[in-house]
Amino acid sequence: MQEDSDFYLRYYVGHKGRFGHEFLEFELRSDGRLRYANNTNYRNEPLIRKEVYVNPIVIEELKNIVKDSRIVHEYDENWPEPNKNGRQELEVVLSNRHICFVTSKIGSFNEIQQSSDPEGLRSFYYLVQDLKCLVFSIITLHFRVKPV
Repeated sequence: MQEDSDFYLRYYVGHKGRFGHEFLEFELRSDGRLRYANNTNYRNEPLIRKEVYVNPIVIEELKNIVKDSRIVHEYDENWPEPNKNGRQELEVVLSNRHICFVTSKIGSFNEIQQSSDPEGLRSFYYLVQDLKCLVFSIITLHFRVKPV
């Protein structure tokens, strides 16, 4: 993990409830492999798994998003612990830094403001929103059904 090219990103959010283990997870490796999984048992929906390869420009943009968020300078020790409502996990390897965050699912922005570390949790929240938006866009564009 000495090279600047080292990059790994994994995000998970989920809970176990009335419909079983429901979760969203995605993972991006430095070789461009993006894996996505979404499991909801609501109305007996099947597990959705998608895998694509993205080019180096997308990886560089994701690296920039992570760097700009300054999340590598945060610590999760004062963030809410995972609870019955669920958990979120973010793992990032960026150059020689390896960080792992675990916290509860964030239901509202008010929860962030009332936490022991609102600034750090806010950085985490906005980073996750940016990452999800980009990953959803990539998956949607790649697997879009073309009209006839």
